Amino acid sequence: MRDEPYAATTSWQDGWYRFARHLHSPNFGPRPAHPCIDLVVLHSISLPPGIYGNDCVQDLFTNRLDWNQHPYFQQIKGLQVSAHFYIRRDGELWQFVSCEDRAWHAGASHYRGRDNCNDDSIGIELEGVEGECFEAPQYETLTTLLPALWQRYPVAHLAGHEHIAPGRKADPGPGLDWTLLQNNLALPDQCLPNGVLKTTKHIFPFHVD
Repeated sequence: MRDEPYAATTSWQDGWYRFARHLHSPNFGPRPAHPCIDLVVLHSISLPPGIYGNDCVQDLFTNRLDWNQHPYFQQIKGLQVSAHFYIRRDGELWQFVSCEDRAWHAGASHYRGRDNCNDDSIGIELEGVEGECFEAPQYETLTTLLPALWQRYPVAHLAGHEHIAPGRKADPGPGLDWTLLQNNLALPDQCLPNGVLKTTKHIFPFHVD
């Protein structure tokens, strides 16, 4: 029987969040033994870049993308990636990989003194383009999903792909309103990357190292 290191709740079943649309990706693997899942990584994605409202991201994460559908897709042909969650512009939430498993979202990365952030992080993709703004429904979904995650897992850090792979990645970029996230969730400053937020009241029970 598989170890279950975190207590089950009515919102979760084997790492699947009941309030998301589930579409299983083949692009995942096991986490190392006894991982401390203490990091959430925010990304941005749209396919083709800047085009919203289609199912190309879902197709990419499930290895069903037609590489001939758009010239841009030739640049990523054969790419096999995934994230745990994807939030569309209208706030619709999708899940592709159980949070108990290792999604392929971070790549070569380093944060909070550790390499290989895929091993012990949860990846959330926001439909968008790095540097551009995100929509109010996306923040609303984030402010529901994030508390659900840290009530189940010992999350102590929230960062962007740009912070765990600086120089290699630039998403989600300056269009993400970290101050809004902090204010909506009352996050302690030390839980977020240096230089992206302002001080606020710490009233939400967020895990801190």
